[in-house]
Amino acid sequence: MRLLYIAPEVAPFAKTGGLADVLGALPRQMHRSGHSVRVFLPAYSQMDQRKYRLHPVPGLGPIELPLGPHRIQVAFARALMPGSNFEVNFVYCPEAYSRSSIYTSEGDEHLRFLVLSYAALEACKRLRFAPHVVHVHDWQTAMVPLALKTIYARDPVLGRARSLLTIHNLQYQGMFPSGVVGDTGLARSAHLFHQDHLREGRLSFLLHGVLYADGITTVSPTYSREIQTPEHGAGLDSFLRGRSSTVVGILNGVDYDEWSPERDRLIPHRYDRDDLSGKELDKQALLSTLGLEYQAGTPVIGSISRLVGQKGLDLLVGVLPHLLRRHGFQFVLLGSGERRLEEAYTQLQQTFPRQVCFYRGFSNELAHLIEAGADMFVMPSRYEPCGLNQLYSLRYGTVPIVHKTGGLADTVQLWNPTTGEGTGFPFEQFDAAGLVWGIEAALRAYRQPESWQRLMHNGMTQDFSWGVQAKRYEALYSRLLRS
Repeated sequence: MRLLYIAPEVAPFAKTGGLADVLGALPRQMHRSGHSVRVFLPAYSQMDQRKYRLHPVPGLGPIELPLGPHRIQVAFARALMPGSNFEVNFVYCPEAYSRSSIYTSEGDEHLRFLVLSYAALEACKRLRFAPHVVHVHDWQTAMVPLALKTIYARDPVLGRARSLLTIHNLQYQGMFPSGVVGDTGLARSAHLFHQDHLREGRLSFLLHGVLYADGITTVSPTYSREIQTPEHGAGLDSFLRGRSSTVVGILNGVDYDEWSPERDRLIPHRYDRDDLSGKELDKQALLSTLGLEYQAGTPVIGSISRLVGQKGLDLLVGVLPHLLRRHGFQFVLLGSGERRLEEAYTQLQQTFPRQVCFYRGFSNELAHLIEAGADMFVMPSRYEPCGLNQLYSLRYGTVPIVHKTGGLADTVQLWNPTTGEGTGFPFEQFDAAGLVWGIEAALRAYRQPESWQRLMHNGMTQDFSWGVQAKRYEALYSRLLRS
């Protein structure tokens, strides 16, 4: 198949979250499987262009994009995806992408990503690359399906392409004033926009992706069902229910070349499921790095997270003081975010200086060391479309404690000490009682060494590799072509 991916982030070139990891892995896996793949993303000014050795695209010169009253010049460059032999395409447009951050709240935010969308489509026309499937991601590229059904419907290169929209997080919908309709390049098809929204003076990019994409995916099966409910639908649940037969949940995969304890170059002691001796040494290294005393037999609970309401860190900080006093475990947290939460965890560290370390900020090396050195990993998210850290934790034998929602519900099975089955401790209710139950159940299991070894082993044998998950996308692409 010929596959076109258009996305605002692709790791390692531009990344703020899990979306970038998906785009850094899925196209590469498809390329390995023999498909013809093109990937387009913006050439953000923050990217180290010398490091990635960008070079011109043969046969593809500058293009002028007419978007309403705007005439926007774009150019193109390519670079090899690290660790592979296929190339990623970058859209150069300094007026759109020379900003202080990947995303902004400036008045032309909609236009920045319309430029990406149309630049990618026009580049394919000029390169005579006729994709079977155009796979777009989140609101930033969600107007592409409607453009394919209107502007490009009779185009000899793009006219037969099928479109697939992946929703990575429904909370971000790209809502703009209805006055931007002219900028979309779709003014002649304005009757296809949601008319009630236009009368109310608003335009949701993501909604129009939901309405017009040939297929819709989310990043876990449970999340695909949750977003069709009023509780988690963020106002789009009725539209998603109307297209429920096309909404599919596919879990994100893990790059085990980077995230597995037997290959990890960022941890001091490697180990595997048959020889876990290195894990205890990594635990000592983790505590030493963070200035905490290693005490044999004392469990360490880790967490790596953005400190925002979605992640449930406010719930966690409310129950930790009681649990730390009662059970004497140690807790390490890596992350940053809302000031109120940063202050709360700073206060927690000051109250429990021998048990708690809050590392404000982000360190990839420390993230790997926490996954390897902690005994348990806690993710009390209110909602979680997929989540990756619980998948890393399973691989490192670091038993996850999670709220049973979204991708966390799909990937962590409740430990049953009688049968020896299960991989962690998912708790049902998002409240203090539920979270306390999960943590205390994990601490009780930790005191049974033979059972704990079995529990760790169960997690380490799970396979959430992209080699598995990409096959699900491959099957979906094939179904789209047959529909």
